Amino acid sequence: MSEIATSRETLAATLWPTRGRAQTWVHGVILAIAGSLILTLSAKIHIPFWPVPLTLQTLVVLVIGMAYGPRLGSATLLLYLAEGAIGLPVFSGTPERGIGLAYLAGPTGGYLVGFVVAAALVGFLAEKGWDRSPITTATAMVAGNLVIYVCGVAWLGTVIGYERVMSAGVLPFLLGDGIKIALGTALLPACWKFLGHRSN
Repeated sequence: MSEIATSRETLAATLWPTRGRAQTWVHGVILAIAGSLILTLSAKIHIPFWPVPLTLQTLVVLVIGMAYGPRLGSATLLLYLAEGAIGLPVFSGTPERGIGLAYLAGPTGGYLVGFVVAAALVGFLAEKGWDRSPITTATAMVAGNLVIYVCGVAWLGTVIGYERVMSAGVLPFLLGDGIKIALGTALLPACWKFLGHRSN
């Protein structure tokens, strides 16, 4: 347990180490832009699935959070939201379902805000070593996904009514999110194992 309680380097910092504050800042900007582009791509991919089409967005949110850490992870998600707020078609269903602030104020706005909070949470846990083993990675990702649901449902309920919020905003996505959590749980510890950073 003492190992989990100690702050450690993130996967991104290990793969691309920096020297000095200026280099850290440049790396951070590059990683944030790259992360926002990957998030955009993940939002546009719609895989036929039941009961609703599957996107890879929540998987990418959680992986970015854990790989980047809480500060860079949440900053990357804030950049992504800022890109959408100024009218870039970065979100799922844009521009067909609207763009900019109008989209952010729509039914899915709470989930988008939840992305930022979830990235910060799982990034914090990753800095404590929770991305090194499948059990702790899965636990962190479930916690991050719950944060997304809580934020999303809290806002969606004000739009469609809380009596419909579970059937519309949670239940259709549980199976797909479970699969994505399983993928993330396999991916992150495997990366650490490949780098020779095995969990005890």
